[in-house]
Amino acid sequence: MKDIVVMGAGKIGGAIALMLADSGDYRVTVADRSETQIAALDRHPSISGVTVDISDRAALEALLAQKFAVLSAAPFHLTGTIAEAAAKVGTHYLDLTEDVATTRKVEALAAGAASAFIPQCGLAPGFISIVAHDLASRFDTLDSVRMRVGALPQYPSNALNYNLTWSTDGLINEYIEPCEAIVEGKLITVPAMEEREEFSLDGVTYEAFNTSGGLGTLAKTLEGKVRTMNYRTIRYPGHQAIVKALLNDFNLKNRRDVLKDLFENALPATMQDVVVIFVTVCGWKDGRYLQDTYANKVYAGVIAAKKMSAIQITTAAGICATLDLLANGTLPQKGFVRQEQITLPAFLENRFGRAYDPEAVKLAKAG
Repeated sequence: MKDIVVMGAGKIGGAIALMLADSGDYRVTVADRSETQIAALDRHPSISGVTVDISDRAALEALLAQKFAVLSAAPFHLTGTIAEAAAKVGTHYLDLTEDVATTRKVEALAAGAASAFIPQCGLAPGFISIVAHDLASRFDTLDSVRMRVGALPQYPSNALNYNLTWSTDGLINEYIEPCEAIVEGKLITVPAMEEREEFSLDGVTYEAFNTSGGLGTLAKTLEGKVRTMNYRTIRYPGHQAIVKALLNDFNLKNRRDVLKDLFENALPATMQDVVVIFVTVCGWKDGRYLQDTYANKVYAGVIAAKKMSAIQITTAAGICATLDLLANGTLPQKGFVRQEQITLPAFLENRFGRAYDPEAVKLAKAG
């Protein structure tokens, strides 16, 4: 069994720990500064909890030393500190961050490191990059790559048509920070919450708009190779207009603590959610201009004998599958590793990655 540390005992950290422990191949220590969060972890013989203050560098390094890997499910502003400690003690590092600045820091730490540094291992960035790169690889010449992802309530019942399904800090960061995009072959920065569009999937109408971080490292990988590339978050129609009013007209983009309090006390959380994934790539192959699309919906379900939300399943499955591929030698064992270095077949064939493929899950249950 490999010894793993999961930083963060929230809903995502707990889901990661349970998935890994249930596999029988990992012994997991979950670390958090909150004793209450640690006490709420699922009971499992391969899961233990410990209270640690991430700002205590000595304690953090002692926790990570001699472990196979550390998986950060901590808030994005703490992730860089965890990466520094992993680099110091030579432990493999994986995270879920969508924060562009944090990923740049991780890439710098990976230079010359003796262990692997793999950021952005969740849904978006993460799985979305694996899908987009797989589709893009099927073309001789690329024209456009459009990546769309949303974690939505199955039963919206308020003006925002939204329920909280994951980190409020991460959500606000995506809504405020600048976004990367490729326009006419050049990597540029575009504002969040802009360039709204509408599309339909399975008879349901959605809106999508710019949010930060979703392109991940794929932006640099495809710069100069594609004319247009962008990432947009999916919501039900009407969401963007209200959030823009809160951010701009009420100036809550400069009062994140107020916005966080508002979201967490006015928007109920839900376990009845659906993750919508929609990627479209256009380009030329064999002299023809073609389009290839990946569309998928992942719903809440039971994983490791526990009911999990769709965002828990997709986020936890992403980083667990990446860890598995690292552990079995499929991925490089040191330096900076990009999500697009993972092939889509390898991901979906992985025992954790199968959570993204409903048909594979059905076949496994039938067997």
